[in-house]
Amino acid sequence: MRDYTGLTDVELRRRREPAEGLFIAEGEKVIRRAKDAGYEMRSMLLSAKWVDVMRDVIDELPAPVYAVTPELAERVTGYHVHRGALASMQRKPLPTAEELLAQESTGQRIGVFEGFVDHANLGAAFRSAAALGISAILLSPDCADPLYRRAIKVSMGSVFSVPYARLDQWPADLEKVREAGYRILAMTPSEKATPLDQVPPERFARSAIMLGSEGHGLSTYALRAADEWVRIPMAEGIDSLNVAAASAVAFYATRPPVSPQA
Repeated sequence: MRDYTGLTDVELRRRREPAEGLFIAEGEKVIRRAKDAGYEMRSMLLSAKWVDVMRDVIDELPAPVYAVTPELAERVTGYHVHRGALASMQRKPLPTAEELLAQESTGQRIGVFEGFVDHANLGAAFRSAAALGISAILLSPDCADPLYRRAIKVSMGSVFSVPYARLDQWPADLEKVREAGYRILAMTPSEKATPLDQVPPERFARSAIMLGSEGHGLSTYALRAADEWVRIPMAEGIDSLNVAAASAVAFYATRPPVSPQA
């Protein structure tokens, strides 16, 4: 059960999980989505009442199952496991940015995240990306791990359905995005930016929508690397939104126009 120890120790888990090639999925829906996305299961930790609920998964996969009391689960993990079901999953090899950009499934709009260090915001942004048709996400080197338990939980498993890669050299590797044919749109509250509702829709075709960190937004270097600055028009006296909310607005506003039904 070592995979489940110290789940509340963020620094420990940040080091251990990528190094050991694992991540933790929490809750029935998220576990099923991880399995359906092709992640190999290492084991499950279940409270007794969840054994029957997960019976089909248990019977299908040859992974150890630890059925424990809620009290023992809390002692092992360090917190009260509200959803009663945890699974340790094997990570897949992460594609390079070049490989991801070259895939046919990588479509007209992608997201680029700089400095997303809050796991909840990262998970929420992935959930918005999945819901609003973003085909891939590129992360700066300092972004949080999308497969960290909190990010997975907030995304409701969307991190399994939106492919992602890291840009190792930041912001120099943004040139790879441009070479792949994407126009880089930097989201910034600057008055120099064009309001999203004033940008002609054709400029959103083949676009990379770039958002910055929770506290400071995009760095000066990232802004300089962009092809265009865009912003969310807001009421007077309000200068910004939480980055999770901003990502949802940006992904919605840049959707391709829907042709009217004949």
